[in-house]
Amino acid sequence: MHSTPSDLPPPTIKRRLTVMLYEAVLLFGVIAIAGLLFSITFQQRHALYLRHASQAWLFVVVGAYFVWFWMHGGQTLPMKTWRMQLVTTEGHALPLKRAIARYLLAWLWFLPGLMIAWLLDAKPWMAIALVSANMLAWALSARLHPSRQFLHDRIVGTQIVQHPKHPPQTKP
Repeated sequence: MHSTPSDLPPPTIKRRLTVMLYEAVLLFGVIAIAGLLFSITFQQRHALYLRHASQAWLFVVVGAYFVWFWMHGGQTLPMKTWRMQLVTTEGHALPLKRAIARYLLAWLWFLPGLMIAWLLDAKPWMAIALVSANMLAWALSARLHPSRQFLHDRIVGTQIVQHPKHPPQTKP
C-alpha cells in the first residue's frame, strides 16, 4: 500500500532548517547568474545604479525558482536530497496562487526584524541580532503546532512531509 503525501509525517524542525541552509547555498548561484544578466542587460557599472530595480528583479527570480519547483513535484533539489515534499494540507500539488502566497509569507522570516532595524536606525550588529531573533522566533513557532509546521505553511494551507528512506514494499 502506497502512502499518500497527507499520510506522511512532518520532518523535524532541524531537518527543515538544514534544507534551508542548503537552499541558501544553491540560491547564491541562482542570484549570481540573475544579477549578472541584469547587470549586462542594463549596463550596470556600479552596484548602486538601478539598485532597487536589481533587488526587485532578484526577488522575482528567487520567487520564480521556488514557485516553479513547488508546483512541479513540490521539491527543490535540497528538498529531494533530504526526502521532503511540499504539498497542500489535503496532500495535493500546490496551485499557483498558493505557491506565490507561500513565497511571499515566507519573507516573514526576515522582514519584521529588518523593519525594526530600519526603524531604529540600528547599527549592523544590532540589525543582524534583530533579524536573527526574528528567525529564531519564527522557527520556534513551529513547536506550538502539533505537526510542527511553520506559521506561513499553516496560513497558506500547505505542509512539508518527510518521505521514508526506503519506500514500503508492496506485495504482489
